[in-house]
Amino acid sequence: MPRIDPLTFASVISLALKRAKENGKISIKIVANWTGANERTVKNWFNGKFGPNGDHLMVLANQCDEVMDAIIQMSGRNLLSVSLRMDSIEENLVSALKHIRSIRKQSGD
Repeated sequence: MPRIDPLTFASVISLALKRAKENGKISIKIVANWTGANERTVKNWFNGKFGPNGDHLMVLANQCDEVMDAIIQMSGRNLLSVSLRMDSIEENLVSALKHIRSIRKQSGD
C-alpha cells in the first residue's frame, strides 16, 4: 500500500465532509462541537487545506459515516466498507419491518 501524502489525505477527508454536509448530516458548527476544534480549523478541513489530526479524525470517523468510509477506502480495506454498509442496511430493514408491522396492527390487518 503506497503512503498517502498529506495533501491527498486532506482532499479525501474534505470530500467526505462535503458529501455529509450536502446530505444535511453535518455543518461546520456541528463538526467543531464534536471535535472541540475551532471553526476556522474545521473550515480548513472542509476546504482541504489540511486534514484533522488523529484525535479529531477518530471523533469524525465515529460520528460521520462518510469520513469512516473515506478512511476505509484510503486504507485499502474495501471489504470492510461493504460489511459496514450491509450492517447498516440490515438495521434499516429491521426498523422498516417493525414500522410496517405497527401500521398493520393499527389498521387491523
